[in-house]
Amino acid sequence: MPPPSDIYGAGRSGIPQPVPSTIKKPAANMRMSLAGPALRAPYQTPGPSHNPRQSMMRSQNANSLLQSTTKPNYGRTPLNSSTRHGSNWAAGGNVAPSGSQTLKDTRPLRDRQYQTKMRQEILSYLQGAGFEISMASLANITGKDFRAIFDFLVLTLDPSHPLGQSARFEDEFVPALKALRYPFAHQIDNKWLAAPASMHSWPSLLGVLHWLVEMCKLREDYLNSGHPTLQNTVDIPEEFEDPFDHRALAFDYFDQAYTVWLDLVDDFVEPNQYLEDRYSTRVYLGFPPLVPHVFLVDRKNESVQTDLEALTKKLDQAKAELHKLQSSAAPVSKLQNENDLLKADSEKFQKILQQYEGRKKKLIDTIAYEKAELGTGTAHLEQLRQEHAKLLEVVKEQNLTPEEVIRMNTDHETLSRNLEDLKQKIAETHKIVMTLEVAVTNRAEAAEEALDAYTNLLSSLELFPPLPAPFQDVDLTLELNTAASNPQSLLLGSDIRKIIKPTLSGIAETKRSERASLESERIKVDNELDQLTLECENVEEEIGEIERKVFALGEQAEDLRDAAQREANVANAEATRLERELAHARTAALANGMGVKSRLQALQFDYNEKMEKISRLKEETVRAIIKNSHDIAMFKEEISRHLRELREFAEGG
Repeated sequence: MPPPSDIYGAGRSGIPQPVPSTIKKPAANMRMSLAGPALRAPYQTPGPSHNPRQSMMRSQNANSLLQSTTKPNYGRTPLNSSTRHGSNWAAGGNVAPSGSQTLKDTRPLRDRQYQTKMRQEILSYLQGAGFEISMASLANITGKDFRAIFDFLVLTLDPSHPLGQSARFEDEFVPALKALRYPFAHQIDNKWLAAPASMHSWPSLLGVLHWLVEMCKLREDYLNSGHPTLQNTVDIPEEFEDPFDHRALAFDYFDQAYTVWLDLVDDFVEPNQYLEDRYSTRVYLGFPPLVPHVFLVDRKNESVQTDLEALTKKLDQAKAELHKLQSSAAPVSKLQNENDLLKADSEKFQKILQQYEGRKKKLIDTIAYEKAELGTGTAHLEQLRQEHAKLLEVVKEQNLTPEEVIRMNTDHETLSRNLEDLKQKIAETHKIVMTLEVAVTNRAEAAEEALDAYTNLLSSLELFPPLPAPFQDVDLTLELNTAASNPQSLLLGSDIRKIIKPTLSGIAETKRSERASLESERIKVDNELDQLTLECENVEEEIGEIERKVFALGEQAEDLRDAAQREANVANAEATRLERELAHARTAALANGMGVKSRLQALQFDYNEKMEKISRLKEETVRAIIKNSHDIAMFKEEISRHLRELREFAEGG
């Protein structure tokens, strides 16, 4: 029986894969592999057993995942066990020599800084991996420490590599490096292991350790990457399409079923149930799934449907927003309009600010005047107080009688009552004044608003000085001076009734007359434009008629040219015929003698007449063509002249 082909050997990784813990442990009584013991170990004849199924032949399995040199049962492939696995590499270093043996190590191994860097990286990795070592031990390393580090790194890379502590390290060092594909293994000398810290051996041996550390880091990164090529069934997601995931599940199924079969169980319930659970969301053609591409279609997937609905909703929102943007006006035009309005408002605000600046100056002058008046009043009050004090001193110095005192008191009471009455009247007057001030303030604000509106109208109508003639000497601007004491000075500017109102009426009448004249001028221009349009249409009709005549003359010229050509062709044919006859006649004359001379002369005369006729026809044809060309040129020149005149007339009108 031929060995079974490994359909997954080329696509799987060489790193051993774990097996789910749900698989039963192998029993003591187990079946022998149908493929027999693997060729990677010496063939052993199976001893007597009560197992009814024996191996039929030696295993020819070439899959590196099934190879091991330490497993007691050949053909069994448990991938997750507490026991030590066999190495994936041959222990005897029987790797075929390749072109790498000619490679030269380009690393600066003898550079002190590079050595320090390599030692630091090796120390960091070993301490992180739980291997106890110090920088001093690594700097002055012994053969025992070097072997311990080497064994630790090799077993980290390949936990199944056969390293024996009883074997000589010199016999295992180079073969292990070759098995691990160290590119510079051919440059290693086993004599260096006797004193690894020596000057001539330590750089190369340090490079070996650094390379192993880098390979361990790469292995850890690869194992932690979760890449599908790891074919770890635990990392396979619920939804998958990668061929490596299908292959991992298929290989896991084969492994579980084969283990169950070796345990004398022919019903693969757990492997079938495990694989059915993994493919429960799919519809497939066969079981077990030997080929990943036999699956036809996926069932309804809620997550995919939810994503599709969310994306559809986003698409509808985007379409609505796009329609809104397309239906609305361009933001640039809107911003341009707003910019124009803001510029116009800025100009108006500048003019209003100028007016407020003038008003501010006037208010500052008024405040200064009031302060001066207040100082004058204060000085007068102080003077009155001084006079009152003098009068009190004079009264004290006078000697008055009781009657005079009574009379003075009576007068004082009377004056006090009068003073109270006057104070009451002053308070009432003050209230009236306050009310009037509020009314005046409101009226002033209304007047200022009216003046602002009037100023804005002047600005919009462009009636600021200077005005057009005959109003160039008139200033229509008005200013309100609420701080003026004279009512005639409240409104600064020209007289409204005598100057401003008649001027505005005159300007309005002028604008109306200008509008009427412009309307009349527009009607006149429209009439002239209609006449010019009619004349242009007439000229276009004449041009079309002339073009038709030119086309007809061109056709006649073509006909004449064709007729002349035909006549020339006929004449040429006739001349050719006559030449042939003349040649024939000459031949006949030579044959018949002088009797044919008369006929020859007649033919020559006929030939000369034909040639003259042909020349005459050619000259007539040429003259006709020249005449027609001249007529066409004159016609084109006349048309060009008419068009120039029409253009000049249109531009001048």
